[in-house]
Amino acid sequence: MYDVKKIRNDFPILQREVYGRPLVYLDNAATTQKPLCVLDAMREEYLNVNANVHRGVHYLSQQATDLHEAARERVRQFINARKTEEIVFTRGTTEAINLVAQTFCESQTEAGDEIIVSEMEHHSNIVPWQLQAQKRGIKLRVIPMRDDYQLDLDAFRNLLNERTRLVSVAHVSNVLGTQNPVEEIISIAHAADVPVMVDAAQSAPHKQLDVQQLDCDFLALSGHKMYGPTGIGVLYGKEEWLEKLPPYQGGGEMIDKVTWERTTFERLPFKFEAGTPDYVATHGLATAIDYLCSVGLADVEAYEKGLADYAAGQLQQIDGLTLYGGGSSLSFNVGHLHHLDIGTLLDRLGIAVRTGHHCAQPLMDRLGVQGTVRASLAMYNTREEIDALVAGLQRVVRMF
Repeated sequence: MYDVKKIRNDFPILQREVYGRPLVYLDNAATTQKPLCVLDAMREEYLNVNANVHRGVHYLSQQATDLHEAARERVRQFINARKTEEIVFTRGTTEAINLVAQTFCESQTEAGDEIIVSEMEHHSNIVPWQLQAQKRGIKLRVIPMRDDYQLDLDAFRNLLNERTRLVSVAHVSNVLGTQNPVEEIISIAHAADVPVMVDAAQSAPHKQLDVQQLDCDFLALSGHKMYGPTGIGVLYGKEEWLEKLPPYQGGGEMIDKVTWERTTFERLPFKFEAGTPDYVATHGLATAIDYLCSVGLADVEAYEKGLADYAAGQLQQIDGLTLYGGGSSLSFNVGHLHHLDIGTLLDRLGIAVRTGHHCAQPLMDRLGVQGTVRASLAMYNTREEIDALVAGLQRVVRMF
C-alpha cells in the first residue's frame, strides 16, 4: 500500500517551516527534494571513499571506480538499455542534448538539412539546435500543438521529408504536464529512416522508462528532477549512433593515446566523458534510483495521477482560473492577476510554486500569455497540500 506519510519522513526538508508556516513544496518540475538515503550515501563516499576514478591503482581509487561504474549499470537497468556502453554521464539533460546537437550536426548534417522539435519544448531542446542552425545553415522545423494541448501528429508527418535528419521531442511537457505519444512519434520517424531523441527530464521521476521498448535513438534525463543530486544527468544513445558521433570535449579520460601528431579516443562511453566525472553524484543518482524503485514506479505513477486529478478539480473551482493542460505539472493563471504576484503571495503562506515562462517562451507565445503559475507534483505531495494551495489562491484572489 502506498504510504505517503512514510515517504515524507524520508525527506527532512519537508518538515521545515517557511515564514512560520509548514512548507508546501510544489516546485518539483524545477527540482525535487532528496531523501536522506541519497544524502547519506554521498556523505559516506566523501568521508571514506573519496579518490579519483579509473586512473588509480590504489584501494580508494578502485573502490570509487567500482561505485561509479555500478551507478552506470544501475542507470542501464533503470531505463533498460542493452549495454552500459550506451550510458554516458553528463551534468544534466541540458548538457546531454547539447552533446547530441553538437556532435550529430557536426557529423551528420549539411546546409539545408532539417531538425524537427515541438512547440512545447523547454529552451534546452530549442537553443542548442538553433545554435547549430546558425553555424551550419540547417533549418529548425516545429511540430505545432493543437488547442487541446496535444501535438498535431498529422502536421508532424507532413514536416518529415528527405532533408529531415533528426527529431527531438519532450516526453512530458514541463509546463503542461502533457505526455507526448513518443512511441508513435518514433515509429513515424523511423519509417522515414530518421532517428529520434527524447527529453525525459520530466518523465523519469514519474513513470517507468524502457528505451528498448520506445526504440528511441537518444534519451536524456537529469538526476536532480528524480530525487538525486544536482549536476548529474544521463545521455542514453544506441551504440551504433554513439560510435558514429565524434567526441564532444577533449581532455583526460576520453583518450586512448595522445601524441603531438594525433590523438586516438577511448571506447564507449568514455569517449564522451572528458575530465574527472562527478563520481560522488553518480553514486547519489544510483541511490536515488534505488529509492524510487523501492517505492515502485507503477505505484508512484498511480498515486500522482490521482493527486493530479484531484488538484485539477480543486483548482478549477476558483473563479477566473484558467488551467493549461494537466498531469504532474499544473500551469494556470487567475483572471487579471499577474503570475509573479500570485507566486510571491503564496510564498508568504509557505507555498512554493514556480512562476514565469518556465524556460518555454515559444509555448507561452502559443498560449497567448507572458507566463503562468506552475504547481508541479512529486511522490511525497498530499491532498492536504493541494487544499493548502487552493486556500492560498482563494485568499490571494480576495486580496485583489
